[in-house]
Amino acid sequence: MKKALKIPTQPVIIGKIIGAYGILGWVRIISFTEKYSDVFHYKPCFIKPKTVWMSVSLDHWKCIGKKHISKIRGISDRNSAELLNNCEIIIDNKQLPYKNSQEYYWKDIIGCTILTIQGIKLGYVSEIIETGANDVLVVKLLKNDLYTDKDCLIPFIFEKIIKNVILTENIIIVDWDPNF
Repeated sequence: MKKALKIPTQPVIIGKIIGAYGILGWVRIISFTEKYSDVFHYKPCFIKPKTVWMSVSLDHWKCIGKKHISKIRGISDRNSAELLNNCEIIIDNKQLPYKNSQEYYWKDIIGCTILTIQGIKLGYVSEIIETGANDVLVVKLLKNDLYTDKDCLIPFIFEKIIKNVILTENIIIVDWDPNF
């Protein structure tokens, strides 16, 4: 009897396979985790080549220069590895470590509405840029109740600029001049 695959109910992308490496089925990996190597420690993880979910095990991994490569259990040649090119590495949201009330995952922030402390709706967070010093919110601006093609960059500096994050309401309150 074959065990049923338990796919993630709340999928979170933590990395991506970007190509084959060598002839023995190794693949090159991009990690989206805070510490680059954390992508290799989540078990189980999944990929979805075409339309079928697959559970994968990143058995071995190593760093070669600035690139990370991994051996996936059951993949033993370059042709099989190439079939996984551009597959996202996915885990279930429940596998992520708990964050305290002052910490947020990017996935929780993207899509939040941005309100100024005066109650003006600026727009929504379309993406986040990591600068090294602090993260920066890319806000898709709202004008006359329509989203524009213009973005506003707001540094994610808690207390000084970011006054409150209310994830239950999908709102971030900022001390920001909308005419800036």
